[in-house]
Amino acid sequence: MALYLLYESASGYGLFIAHGLDEIGQNTDAVRKSVVDLNRFGKVVKLEAFQPFSSALDALNQQNAISEGLMTDELRNFLELNLPKIKEGKKPKYSLGVAEPKVGSHIMEETKIPCQSNEFVLELLRGVRLHFERFIKELKPSDLEKAQLGLGHSYSRAKVKFNVNRVDNMVIQAIFLLDTLDKDINSFSMRVKEWFSWHFPELVKIVSDSYLYAKVLKFLRTKSELSEDKIPGLTDILGDEDKAKEIVEAAKSSMGQDLSEIDLLNVHQFAQRVIELAEYRKNLHEYLVDKMNVVAPNLASLIGEIVGARLISHAGSLTNLAKCPSSTLQILGAEKALFRALKTRGNTPKYGLIFHSSFIGRASARNKGRMARYLANKCSIASRIDCFSEANTTVFGDKLREQVEERLDFYDKGVAPRKNIDMMKAAIEGAYKDQTPMDIEDEPSKASAKKSKNKNSNEENDVSMEDAATNGDASSVKKSKKKKPKGTTPVDDESTPATNGSVSEPETEKKKKKKEKRKLEEQEQTQNGDGTGKKKSKPVENLQTTSEVKKKKKSKSKDV
Repeated sequence: MALYLLYESASGYGLFIAHGLDEIGQNTDAVRKSVVDLNRFGKVVKLEAFQPFSSALDALNQQNAISEGLMTDELRNFLELNLPKIKEGKKPKYSLGVAEPKVGSHIMEETKIPCQSNEFVLELLRGVRLHFERFIKELKPSDLEKAQLGLGHSYSRAKVKFNVNRVDNMVIQAIFLLDTLDKDINSFSMRVKEWFSWHFPELVKIVSDSYLYAKVLKFLRTKSELSEDKIPGLTDILGDEDKAKEIVEAAKSSMGQDLSEIDLLNVHQFAQRVIELAEYRKNLHEYLVDKMNVVAPNLASLIGEIVGARLISHAGSLTNLAKCPSSTLQILGAEKALFRALKTRGNTPKYGLIFHSSFIGRASARNKGRMARYLANKCSIASRIDCFSEANTTVFGDKLREQVEERLDFYDKGVAPRKNIDMMKAAIEGAYKDQTPMDIEDEPSKASAKKSKNKNSNEENDVSMEDAATNGDASSVKKSKKKKPKGTTPVDDESTPATNGSVSEPETEKKKKKKEKRKLEEQEQTQNGDGTGKKKSKPVENLQTTSEVKKKKKSKSKDV
C-alpha cells in the first residue's frame, strides 16, 4: 500500500511519495536515525508534486485554514489532481499521511481519501522538513527563510484579533504601575521630610500631607526668607490662611540648623521630582478610571475602578475573571490564607481583594461574610456581562449596585430587597432604550399586530365551534369544553344524546375505564393507608369476600 505525504510549507503545498516502506516492520527509532542521512532518505521519499502559493495573502489564508483543521479549495484541487483516483465500490490502494489529524479527518470526509497521522508519518514529515530545500531545486534557502519569516509575522499578527478600545492588558499594566508609584511616592516623601527636617523640623507637624509638604518646601527655599509677604502664596498652596501664618511664626523660632546652598539645591530638586511623580500619579489614576469605564463599565460602576482593576490584574484578564465562579472571586487575593487554613484545618478566609470595597466596610462585623459572598456573586455577573456583551453600558452595574445597597439595608434594618428578576428586567429595558430607541417604537406595533391575529384566530375558532355544534359533531364540542368540577350533574351528556352513535360509544367506554381505574387506586390507598371513610371501606370488604370465596372453592375441589 503506497503512502503519500502532504507537507505544508511557507512557500506552498508539497506532495511526497514513500516507496518500499513497511509500516508494521518499521521502528520509529530506526526511522529517526535514517531521516538525518539525505542519501538514505532520498531513496525512500521522493517529490511527487509542488504547488506554490500565489501571494503572501494566499499563504496566510491557507495557514489559517490549516490551523483551524479545514481543507481549502486550493488544497482539494491539488490533491485531486496529483493523487490517484479512487474507483467507486473499491478500496483505495494508497493512504495520505498528514501532520494534523483534524485536517486529515476533514479531507477524508470531503474527498474520501484515507488519511493517517501517527509517529511513523510524523518522523517522515520531519525528514521532509529537514531536507525540503534539496527536493525543490529552484527554491533557494534564503527564499524559504524569508517566506517563513514573513508568514510567521503575518500569522501572529492576524491571530491577535482584538478591539483596541477594549484591551484589558492596559488596565493590568496601569494598576501595577499605580501600586509601584504609591510605594515610591511614599518612600520619597518620607526621605524629603527627613532631609528638610534638619533645616525646618516644625514644618512636618503643621503640613502632614506629603504632596503639599513638597510644594511648600519648593516655595520656601529657606526658613530665613520667610516673612509676612509670603503668606498669600502659602495660602494658595495650602488653602488655609491660619496654617500659612502658623508656618511663618514657626520659622521665626525654629530649632533647625542652617544648610549650605548645594544641600538646599539638592533638597529642592528632589522635592520637585516628588511633585512630578505625584502629579503623574493623578494623571495615571484618571487614565485608569477612563480605561475601566471602557473595558469593564459594569464592574467599575458596581465595585469601583481601583478594586475592579485589581481583580482583573489578579485573574490575569477580564476573560479569566469572567470564567471564575463567585466563590473563587470572593477569596481572590487571599490564596495564602486559604491554603494555610486548609493545611492547619482552620477557618478559611471570607474575602480577598473585595475587602477594599466600601460595601464590606459598611457592613457590620456579623454580616461581613454574607456581604462578601453576595458582592462576589454580583461581581461575577458584572464581569461576564462586560466580557461577553458587545454593548458598552453601565445600566447593569448600576442595577447590581442598587441590589447590593438594598441587601445592606436588609441586613441592618430588615427592609426586604427587590427580586433579582425584576431588577434584571429593568436593566435590560434600560440598556435596550439606550441602544436602539427606534426599534422600541416598532415593538408595540408588532405586539398589537400579534394580538389582532390572535383575536381573529379566536373568532374563527368560535365560528367553527358553532358550526360543528349545529352540524351535530358532538366530539369537537366536547373537546373544546372545560372539565366540570366534581359534584355537578352532567346535564348535557344525559339529556341530549349524540347524533353520531359511533362517536359517543367509545367515549362512554373510556369514561367507564377511567372510573374503574379510580376505584382500583382508591382500593390500593385504603390497603396502604389508614382509611376511615365509608366509601373506602366498602371495596375492602368486597376484596375480603372474594378471597374467602376462592378459598372455599379450593377446599371443595380437594374434598371431591
